[in-house]
Amino acid sequence: MTNLGLKIRELRKRKDISQEILAEALCVSFQAVSKWETGASLPDVTLIPAIATFFGVSTDELFDYDRYKHDAKIEEIVCKAAEIRNDRPEEAETIIRDGLKQFPGNDILLNNLLYTLRPERRDEAATICRSLIEATSDDAVKYDAMRILAEIYAAKGELLLCEETLEKIPEIYFTKLELVAELLKGEKSFNAADSQFGLDFDSAISMLSIMRERAAENGNTDGAEKYRKSAVALIDALKAAMPEYFAGFRKEEYEKYAEEFAER
Repeated sequence: MTNLGLKIRELRKRKDISQEILAEALCVSFQAVSKWETGASLPDVTLIPAIATFFGVSTDELFDYDRYKHDAKIEEIVCKAAEIRNDRPEEAETIIRDGLKQFPGNDILLNNLLYTLRPERRDEAATICRSLIEATSDDAVKYDAMRILAEIYAAKGELLLCEETLEKIPEIYFTKLELVAELLKGEKSFNAADSQFGLDFDSAISMLSIMRERAAENGNTDGAEKYRKSAVALIDALKAAMPEYFAGFRKEEYEKYAEEFAER
């Protein structure tokens, strides 16, 4: 019997409920619960947050994990997948799914799995998002899942659901990275400032792109051209001053921006 099966049985008995009641709450058959508890099978990864929520425990507690002991390994898996997910998303997905076999139901891995799923698998991604939103205790994971779920709704044309999801995301006027950069010293401060700078630059270019698009939609050709030129000027200035910024994965981003803002 697997440790997970033992834990589910222990929690079920502690709650003094039958396999049938647990099965009904999770919308599965009682035979499925029985197989989990005997180690014949494991719950689907999308059910892990729901199981943890039902018993009122964290996913780490559900798997008897020492969080600090496993954080380094999880970060290693995430970084390995992130390095290739733009060019080889299927391989990145395999890396994350292999990680989930070792750390089933881990919020960070499930969150990163979302970044590897192709557009045609939006329904699976939406299911994972809803599970994370309901069960995770990590606000960063929760709000990222909300953002991705809103993007899925928008892509499917379900704008009311998109708006309702966006309304649940709090407005943030400062970030942890900004505070670390401003309040700490040395390497931690520098690394935080470097990361925040990258995010701010990407956001500025993205917002100019949107402003250009909306101006064009409204027939404001002068405004659209102004925003295009502003984006080009920002990109060219930064590339000239900090060419290393556009190395690695940012090279692909720069080329995408350069093509998007090329004068037509």
